[in-house]
Amino acid sequence: MLRSFFALILLTFLFVIDAEAQSVTLSVSPGRGKREISTGDLFYITIQVKDLSGNPDKPNDVPGARVIYFDRTGQSSSFSSVNGKVTQSVSYTWTMTLRAHTEGSYSFGPITVGGVKSNVVNYAIGAPMPEQTPPGNNSGSQRNGRGTSDKPEYIGKGDGNLFMRAEVSQLSAYVNQAILYTVKLYSTYDAIKFIGATASPKFDGFVVEESKDISTSLEYETYNGKTYATAIIARYIIFPQHEGKLTVKGNTYTVSVDQREYYRDPFYGHMSVSKPLQLNVTPNELTVNVKSLPKPVPADFSGGVGHFTIKSSLPAQKFVTNQVASIVYTVEGSGNIKYVTLPDLQNIYPDELEVYTPTSESNVNVGRYDVSGSIKYDYSFMPLEWGTFRLPEVKLVYFNPATEKYETSVAQGYTIAVERGTGSEKSQIKSVGAFNPELLPVVSPLSFRHRPFVYDFLYWLFYIIPIGGIIVAYISYKSYIAANSDMLAVRSRKANRMARRRLKKAFAYMKSGNRDSFLDEILMSLWGYLGDKLSIPTSELSRDNISGKLAVRDIPDEDIQSLIKLIDDVEFEKYAPSASASEMQEIYDRTIGMMNTLEEGFK
Repeated sequence: MLRSFFALILLTFLFVIDAEAQSVTLSVSPGRGKREISTGDLFYITIQVKDLSGNPDKPNDVPGARVIYFDRTGQSSSFSSVNGKVTQSVSYTWTMTLRAHTEGSYSFGPITVGGVKSNVVNYAIGAPMPEQTPPGNNSGSQRNGRGTSDKPEYIGKGDGNLFMRAEVSQLSAYVNQAILYTVKLYSTYDAIKFIGATASPKFDGFVVEESKDISTSLEYETYNGKTYATAIIARYIIFPQHEGKLTVKGNTYTVSVDQREYYRDPFYGHMSVSKPLQLNVTPNELTVNVKSLPKPVPADFSGGVGHFTIKSSLPAQKFVTNQVASIVYTVEGSGNIKYVTLPDLQNIYPDELEVYTPTSESNVNVGRYDVSGSIKYDYSFMPLEWGTFRLPEVKLVYFNPATEKYETSVAQGYTIAVERGTGSEKSQIKSVGAFNPELLPVVSPLSFRHRPFVYDFLYWLFYIIPIGGIIVAYISYKSYIAANSDMLAVRSRKANRMARRRLKKAFAYMKSGNRDSFLDEILMSLWGYLGDKLSIPTSELSRDNISGKLAVRDIPDEDIQSLIKLIDDVEFEKYAPSASASEMQEIYDRTIGMMNTLEEGFK
């Protein structure tokens, strides 16, 4: 019985010792460099939890203040060995960053962690005092004397410690000339965790190509006497589509950063923690003065603005009638290379050669400063007659902004010898057989009443049919010449057919998941269709010109607005992060529907 009594006393003593070892302690400290807490100031309540496994909950209400930040900020442990007995103690520290907002005397606590209650802390909040900058505090959390609100303060389009600048390579340019547009981030914060665009840029009046050549690391730059970490976060090559003053409105970006907050620890002195902060930033707007191309524009102008060369190659060495051969023209250079067009070879090649629509292969790169690369045009042609023929030189006329002149690059011409092939009735002369001296036998005896064949109508019919055919052919030829003398009317008739061909290619790209090529073909089908149908030169294609022309043609206003929105949506998809198969299918269906609607309106 006595032994049980001593055992009970020993257990009670150990429990008291363990209870005394476990503790939750609260302490209050003003902001760094402060001796008293004033309204608008930051101050800190520290929670130290010793030898407990529980975590304190974030308080929803602190008298006279608002909780700005709450997180664990420290950990310590100790070991001791007495007479071979090892003991361990672990302490965790949580810090509340608060903003004082009401004068008065307040108390906070107790709080309970793991069943153990803390002490109660008392603090007083006084009247506002002039803000003092903590010694040595050169971090991005300084307020630049703009007040004490805990919300982000903005200067112009961004915060004083984080903002964006938009720049263009030139403020004056020609129509379709490549212009570099960049967005640069400036920051003094400790870390940038996330940058995301919440709104698309407004490139009204421009064709846009997005460059992937952006900054992968931060660089340092001094701006207005202050050093910032900088990075290029967006780079576009833009091509103005019509003359006048065009405005570029930048994206709205959401940027998440770490802001340093300082507090005084009773043991370690001045310490700091990182506070997450989110800013919405928009770069400045820019205006570009766009000039029209010099007059007169050459009749065979390709629409290219930049610097280009063209060369040709003739893969085949032997040419036979009624067999298809090919000739390849390669356009290389930088500028609006995707929108360069070659002359119609059917108009410059000999009539004895039938030329077909080419297939093209693009190898175009949107680089750091320009769009450059090459496009191969593979033309198939078939000789209809045998003989020697000249494949003429092909000229590529483009405008060079560097020299401000129209320049010409010439692809080599070739002379080919076409041999006779099999199955040709137009160009081959059948060999005349040898004379057969044997007379044909008389089938029926001759009669004196025999009527000459020339008196029969069938005889003259053999003359009437060819003559009538020649007359019909002549009339048809004259009608064809008259119909094709007006090139604008020819372009209008061919507009729908060319657009359908591009949409067929876009459909193939959509099925293969080639997003960029799909969007390019959709845009070229829309712009090409409208340019041909409305007889608008490529250099003058713009939303305003198209809207005006369609209105004159009595196209309903709602159809015009739907068309402009479709073009805007397709151009937006070009710089969107991604596009699903369903979104590409929706764009394709809208394009088909819009062309059918416009075609009915034109009729």
